[in-house]
Amino acid sequence: MGGKITYVFLATVLVLVFGVVAMEGVLLLLTGEPAAMGMGAVAFVLPFLGGWFLWANTRFARDANRLAQELAAEGGLPDEDLARTPGGRIDRDAADAAFARRQAETEEAPDDWRTWFRLAVAYRDARDTPRARKAMQRAIALHDGRPLPAHTT
Repeated sequence: MGGKITYVFLATVLVLVFGVVAMEGVLLLLTGEPAAMGMGAVAFVLPFLGGWFLWANTRFARDANRLAQELAAEGGLPDEDLARTPGGRIDRDAADAAFARRQAETEEAPDDWRTWFRLAVAYRDARDTPRARKAMQRAIALHDGRPLPAHTT
């Protein structure tokens, strides 16, 4: 719950910053000076790009949480209690062993969103965030019946 509160707080602050930047962009556009108008146009576009990025990440997190809840209800969440370092991080060797199991499971059932979800968790545990995200995107697409992103294993 603390993570959600932090996310909402930071997203709200970011939207407020986007608003300030957009207002400054408008003020720069109204000056009539060519250089200021150019900066104003850029300052006006940046909040839209940032807003799109924030929306895409929020949608991804919402979809991943939806799949996690569904998988938990089925009793299919990864139940591995991986060894941890004294600092609390997951031990690299334990993460690699769990990853090998999840990768084999995914290769046996490549059209099952559940195996891709568990593979995404294994990637995250192995600290490979880009591949974890791609595997989770594939799980979401399979679950929702949307076109699949590039193959990731």
